[in-house]
Amino acid sequence: MAAGSAFAAKSVDFPFPGGVGEREIATGFPGKGAMVLQRTRPPLLETPFEVFDQGVFTPNDRFFVRWHYAVIPTSIDVESFRLNVHGAVDKPLTLSLADILAMPGRIEYAAVNQCSGNSRGFFQPRVPGGQWANGAMGNAKWTGVPLKAVLDRAGVKAGAVQVRFNGLDTPVVAGSPDFMKSLSVDHARDGEVMIAFAMNGKPLPLLNGFPVRLVVPGWYSTYWVKMLNDIEILDHPDENFWIKTAYTIPDTPHADMKPGQTGVPMVPINRMVPRSFVTNIREGAKLRLGNPVTVRGIAFGGDSGVAKVEFSGDGGQKWETAQLGKDEGKYSFRRWEAHLVPRTTGVQALMVRCTNTAGVVQPDTPNWNPAGFMRNVIETTHVSVL
Repeated sequence: MAAGSAFAAKSVDFPFPGGVGEREIATGFPGKGAMVLQRTRPPLLETPFEVFDQGVFTPNDRFFVRWHYAVIPTSIDVESFRLNVHGAVDKPLTLSLADILAMPGRIEYAAVNQCSGNSRGFFQPRVPGGQWANGAMGNAKWTGVPLKAVLDRAGVKAGAVQVRFNGLDTPVVAGSPDFMKSLSVDHARDGEVMIAFAMNGKPLPLLNGFPVRLVVPGWYSTYWVKMLNDIEILDHPDENFWIKTAYTIPDTPHADMKPGQTGVPMVPINRMVPRSFVTNIREGAKLRLGNPVTVRGIAFGGDSGVAKVEFSGDGGQKWETAQLGKDEGKYSFRRWEAHLVPRTTGVQALMVRCTNTAGVVQPDTPNWNPAGFMRNVIETTHVSVL
């Protein structure tokens, strides 16, 4: 994965409020097509936004990539790979990939995988971290076995509290905290959390977690541990760095706080919130006065399904209910479509908002927190009507 081979001449310039939005387009990463390069080591690759207009399922070779440490296996020997299940269990397990593939009760569903810091580049004031635009997300049809089936086979002991997950990536510097994430035992055994071995009908790409990864539908991707090789059942709360300190959000509505504010209680990030986007019209596009335009995009409900998508062609003065496309499941992207006839010349603001089946609506003002997590606001695309 040589850095030099990962660069192409093309680039994209995101309209970040703090500037410095230009990014290279990478074409040399294994199993990946043209991707927005946020970082080479460890690889942070963003899905070009035009991909989301091509369908509700994000192609494997254009699916975003986010790793925490640069020491990632560049190949996996599937014959020697093992998934270990241990801790507060009656029977520790050592499972090969063949064992996992042979397990009964295979499940498949669509689910959005979204980085906690997706859209961080749009935060004002700016915050540190990867300056993602809106492409640190993707939707796939995941195939695997329920985590519950594996835990039941091991026999979770009474008094167990959490289940901790670890993968094959390792810290670059000795003593750095290994990347591990935990879920409550009840959540881990809900029947939806999955050990996935395929996405969109094909084996996981190496950079997306081959040979198996955790899928936690409705929750941010920090919990979707890649190259999963270790499951530990704990009889005490997990206080590792990546749970207790990193990936925490204000325990406030919309995970919102004021810059410089102190004394705000923090909790681990968890459930996703609804979002929606225009995908076929770019910022700054030129439209013709009186010419009908079809506006389309994607929406997802976060931890619930999409109940309604509304579109405004006049900056939020009037809203109309958009037509929804096929429902691929409550955790999936869903296509929406609306129609616009520009009536006045000049700059116009196209806006879209989603309401999920739990009644949660996208807010009209963006949230802010120092980690740049969980951005959610009604999206606006400015166009020029000529």
